[in-house]
Amino acid sequence: MPNDDERKVIPDLPRGPLCEYRKKAKFNWKDFKLVLENSTLVRIKFDVWRKLESEPLFTPVTSTLSADQQKERAAKQVNRVADLELAPAEVYSMDYKYRVRYLMSINEALHAVCPSMSVKIALGVGLFTNSLLAMGTERHSAIYNAAWNREIITCLAITEVGHGSNTKRCRTTATYDPNTQEFIINTPDFEAAKCWIGNLGKTASMALMFARMYTSDGENHGLQGFLVPIRDPKTLQSYPGVIVGDIGEKIGLNGIDNGFVMFNNYRIPRENLLNRTGDVTPEGVYESTFTEPGKILGAVLESFSAGRLGIMQESSNTLSHAAVIAVRYAALRKQFGPERDGPEQSIIEYQLHQWRTFPYLAAACILKVSVYALTEIYLETVQKSQAESNGFELLTQIVSELHALVSSSKPLVTWTARDAIQESREACGGHGYLKAANLGELRNNHDPSCTYEGDNNVLGQQASNWLLRQWKGSKVESPVGTANFIERREDILRNSFDAIVKGGCEVQSPEFVAQCYEWLMCWLLNSTANQVQLSGENGSDRFKARNDSQVYRARDLSRAYAEYYALQSFRSRCQQGDISEELKPVLYNVYFIYGMWCIDRHLATFYAGGFASGPRFADAIRSTLLQACGQFKDSAVSVADALAPPDWVLNSVIAKSDGRLYENLQNQFMTNPGAMERASWWKDIIPTKMKCKL
Repeated sequence: MPNDDERKVIPDLPRGPLCEYRKKAKFNWKDFKLVLENSTLVRIKFDVWRKLESEPLFTPVTSTLSADQQKERAAKQVNRVADLELAPAEVYSMDYKYRVRYLMSINEALHAVCPSMSVKIALGVGLFTNSLLAMGTERHSAIYNAAWNREIITCLAITEVGHGSNTKRCRTTATYDPNTQEFIINTPDFEAAKCWIGNLGKTASMALMFARMYTSDGENHGLQGFLVPIRDPKTLQSYPGVIVGDIGEKIGLNGIDNGFVMFNNYRIPRENLLNRTGDVTPEGVYESTFTEPGKILGAVLESFSAGRLGIMQESSNTLSHAAVIAVRYAALRKQFGPERDGPEQSIIEYQLHQWRTFPYLAAACILKVSVYALTEIYLETVQKSQAESNGFELLTQIVSELHALVSSSKPLVTWTARDAIQESREACGGHGYLKAANLGELRNNHDPSCTYEGDNNVLGQQASNWLLRQWKGSKVESPVGTANFIERREDILRNSFDAIVKGGCEVQSPEFVAQCYEWLMCWLLNSTANQVQLSGENGSDRFKARNDSQVYRARDLSRAYAEYYALQSFRSRCQQGDISEELKPVLYNVYFIYGMWCIDRHLATFYAGGFASGPRFADAIRSTLLQACGQFKDSAVSVADALAPPDWVLNSVIAKSDGRLYENLQNQFMTNPGAMERASWWKDIIPTKMKCKL
């Protein structure tokens, strides 16, 4: 149960028209917020927002800046954030988990204010330094310190024009010359140009780049990491042998200067090879230096999962913002009513509107909790790997399971946020199409999250591959416990809707939801494994067999696995001792809305697999969902309040916490620059016939 000091961290909300619905809630919205988020992390974010609110550079813009102006603004914001020293000095001396959690919370707060700025910092500081820690050694410490202290602007160069997800086929080369003890970097053609590299377009002076390494004997040692100077850090002029530029305006996130680069016999020192796992002697002999496998495995996990977890944290907040806007607007917007000439009623009262918007508000709660839980496991695993290198086999299993969880959860969270933004935009009607409503900005800035740091569909295949290995293996290797249900596969597959209900399990119970998901995953696993085997028996190679098992099988499996983990994480949170009795009804209301909504989307599979027949199962799921939405109506605004950032961060004219929808719209219309002035080009659009009369 939160105490008064913890509640005081969260600012009170102004009184206004939204109080009509706030009064109907039977719980304290601040307590609900502190179930979804750790009180320490809430304090960190509000501290950041308070500091930024007084900074002119972070005041929301009212009109669209040019792409170049957006790059300039984001770059200046990055520098200003460094000057503000948002993290106290003592944070950096704390243990790994506390330190990273603190910095992740700062990033969440920054992303809510300006996504471009936060992504620039995440790429240039977080991902760059994490990757350098994973692959480099002491000889690279000067670059690490310079990047960490924001003395240089850095980037991570992996993707090429012709290859993104399939990094093994990247074609940039680094050939060692023992005569000068240098690597010669070459780009064979434009398809091998590094591209979409954040910070590279205009600002980065140093890249951590992957290239195919050759020693002087012509042997190919595969992809290796290198530190490659791009520009003079004092002048930002590119070095000879480097062709670098900006790829141009994008759909969104134009504050990030995404760039391309090509190299022509460009030389870098031998020491710029990242040599954690392998090195080249001055004479040109490649030597493996693979030591302390546990620590290296943990470092690799840190390098490549941190970015995806960051995206999930940001996307769960974006999802929250979209749902908050839709629900606050729905409570205020009145249309129609039971009597033709009687009072109109808020659109939140209509079942169709509840069915459209409430599942996304519930999803925001569920996914915020599950992302937090997954991040906890991740940080604890990395911290353990840094402390000791014993137990390599167990650590390998945990890393594999975490990779599967991240690879399935990142698509779920980002796709759910994407869909929530669009549904919220439509649910807010024409007013939702205003730039000032902020849903358009949310949509454009969120969209790349579905493809960068791993295309969602490709990531999902990695998760389903891990699950299939557990299914076909002699024993289940699931230290985190997310695949332990496979050990009961035979009993689970014999289950059915009728058997579960006859066994005394009520549809409106977490046990029912869990049993449905366990059957769903077992059936999809069995179906996918059989399809792969059948394809192999019919002459398909392993590659084709796996690809041909994705649609309606492995792809659905990966999503179901992520949903199952999210629901289990939220259920575990609801069972902890700090949950007050007054919060339990609304928490379980959230659980059932999301659970039934997700199961409804898998209905075809439940029927195809024989889990159910006839209308009873579908009717039970859908009636429970609609009933849960109806029960949620009086709680929805307060739940939205628990998810909402300060008004200036949400930045939506139709969803301010004061609830003065039409006053705020009037102010927006009236103060819009040039709104009531004659256009400067008025003479050019007078109809020709009218001009003749004049």
